[in-house]
Amino acid sequence: MENTLDRGQSACPIEKIMDVLGGKWTFVILRDLFYGPRRFGELQRSLKEISPRTLSLRLKELEEAGIVNRTIYSEIPPHVVYSLTEKGLALRPVFDAMKEWGETWGV
Repeated sequence: MENTLDRGQSACPIEKIMDVLGGKWTFVILRDLFYGPRRFGELQRSLKEISPRTLSLRLKELEEAGIVNRTIYSEIPPHVVYSLTEKGLALRPVFDAMKEWGETWGV
């Protein structure tokens, strides 16, 4: 199968998606956000082994891709809440299908 990049065309949709979602931890961050908005600390506790730096980078990448919203609350103490955008929520059927496939095939 010929790579579309070899023909001078843009990457196929799957390649584009993997550029955004292919990073380590990205899927589990999104999984947690499907259950509702989360603070940074809540995400970090849920993903026990993720470093704060990696979590911050992944969230920033997802925000830049239009998948995650970052809302800053100017309360005392100030806090930030992450939630999925409409674009992010549209990924839910994809995740559900992957979960079903994993359960069916024991992967």
